[in-house]
Amino acid sequence: MNRVTVSSQYRIVIPAEIRRALNIRSGQTLAVVNAGGVIELVPDRDLREMRGAFPDVSLDELRDETERT
Repeated sequence: MNRVTVSSQYRIVIPAEIRRALNIRSGQTLAVVNAGGVIELVPDRDLREMRGAFPDVSLDELRDETERT
């Protein structure tokens, strides 16, 4: 388990192993989420990077705009 220390300026350093595994780069933004008392850092991703992330999802059954009442 990786551990980090909060600095006097409330900063942390993400361990290199985690940065490499998640492909986190300098200047990239992360969403900070309070998940029931657990801090989660979620990398913001460009929508183009998400293409193909859900291969089992079919778009065929989505309603068309003309079907709305």
